[in-house]
Amino acid sequence: MHTINSGTSAGAQLRHAIASQQPLQIVGTINAYTAMMAERIGHKALYLSGAGVANASFGLPDLGMTSLNDVCEDIRRITGASSLPLLVDADTGWGGAFNIARTVKEMTRAGAAGFHIEDQVAQKRCGHRPNKEIVSQAEMVDRVKAAVDARPDPQFVIMARTDALQQDGLDAAIERALACEHAGADAIFAEAVHSLEQYQAFTSVLSIPVLANITEFGATPLFNRTELAHVGVKMVLYPLSAFRAMNKAAENVYQHLLSDGDQKAVIDSMQTRMELYDYLNYHSFEAKLDALFKK
Repeated sequence: MHTINSGTSAGAQLRHAIASQQPLQIVGTINAYTAMMAERIGHKALYLSGAGVANASFGLPDLGMTSLNDVCEDIRRITGASSLPLLVDADTGWGGAFNIARTVKEMTRAGAAGFHIEDQVAQKRCGHRPNKEIVSQAEMVDRVKAAVDARPDPQFVIMARTDALQQDGLDAAIERALACEHAGADAIFAEAVHSLEQYQAFTSVLSIPVLANITEFGATPLFNRTELAHVGVKMVLYPLSAFRAMNKAAENVYQHLLSDGDQKAVIDSMQTRMELYDYLNYHSFEAKLDALFKK
């Protein structure tokens, strides 16, 4: 389900969604089923977080410990279950220019609509943690150029993420964003921004769309979509919101099973069997079986 129709690539779908939504909300999905739910509810774009892959698929912290192949497996599962365009966290690209080129090609082949690549060193950290280290502006520009040059689909979205704000200040982060735009980036992801005024500073000088990462429990306040629209932000990302809620719900169930001996106290917080079947179109599969094996 990588495309709505045979003539529209996933990258073209994402570009259309960015242009038509004001701004576009991009929701994190950690697996195929949550992608199906997000699409049914009415969202127009999905996201696969590097932290989500590490945490949910491998039980690892977000410290650059997963591989390109690990991420591509989750991309294939999500794009196989949903027709929505998927933006993917490519971390630092998994190496130099040739590695970045391979990342673009493999993610495109897996069905991704675009990715963001960042300016942290290879041994990266979560963007909202202290003591991040970033590469030189020249090296980040080379990363962007390598990605742009390698894409087999010219519509595949190359987004440049900068973590320079926390390290070097607003002016340096904007300078990097402008350099990435000049290198061919299609959009800018400014990480760990603290105020609407700072977002305005980015959008006022850039001619390409800016993404706001509205992740919980981090450095960025939980600005509303309307507030961000007023300062020119074109995309709003919620990378792990559903995942955090799922984790808390699961923790609560596990605790009640152990303490109560049953799940009666938490049954009202669960998705029902019929709700699950509805999202999965279970009954249409069952009807097909009945038709195929009718006696």
